[in-house]
Amino acid sequence: MAGCAARYGEAWEALVDGIVLLKEDHKTVEKLFKQFEKAGDDAYAEKRKIADKVIDELTTHTWIEEKIFYPAAREAAPDTKDHVLESIEEHHAVLWMLSELKDLDAADERFDAKMSVLMEDVRHHVGEEEKEWFPDVRKAMGRTRLTELGEQMEAAKKRAPGEPLAVPSAKH
Repeated sequence: MAGCAARYGEAWEALVDGIVLLKEDHKTVEKLFKQFEKAGDDAYAEKRKIADKVIDELTTHTWIEEKIFYPAAREAAPDTKDHVLESIEEHHAVLWMLSELKDLDAADERFDAKMSVLMEDVRHHVGEEEKEWFPDVRKAMGRTRLTELGEQMEAAKKRAPGEPLAVPSAKH
């Protein structure tokens, strides 16, 4: 019986709602930003490695938001339409910065500046999502729908492109 409860508990914990999943992604990226900020001025190899992780994380994150979460949010909470449209435009700018960072040498004088602007833009975007419209989406969708979305987004991460400019909003 105890084994059964443990298995049930593990399965239950594996169910993450879509907003929780997105917030976890936000935390992951914020940790990478902090590592970048703590790296020394001449820590080019370390900064390159961190930037590459940021590029991967944000490319995947923006792709699952645009393919799965944003359409569902607009459907469930039509009042979030303007927030979604603004977020897509913010993604556009971020994805182009990511594509530029991908090919930029970490020793280039523009590298740190580009990462700084990226961090500023992403932090602004995350703040708006988490404070201004995720609560409305949560109310409109409810736990069951958000859990379904979380499962879809987690599965979709495996199919996300590795190239920032392959995310839909990069093309608009």
